Amino acid sequence: MYKLSDEVISQIAKLVQLAIITGTDIVDNLRTIEVEPSEKEGKFLNLTSEYRTICENNLEKLLEEVSALSDQEGSLS
Repeated sequence: MYKLSDEVISQIAKLVQLAIITGTDIVDNLRTIEVEPSEKEGKFLNLTSEYRTICENNLEKLLEEVSALSDQEGSLS
């Protein structure tokens, strides 16, 4: 039996927040999570390094889009 690590639980909370902010379905967001057994912590599941990289890249893209939209709104005023 495995348990979710604090890192995975934190990611789930972030995905819930993202779904609320963007109006997307949380189920679709949860399906993207990739976990693997921890080698050091025993029976815990951690996020894969590939998933962490994907999340960081997606967050950067989202922030760039928000910044671009903010700049567009500022220039329209």
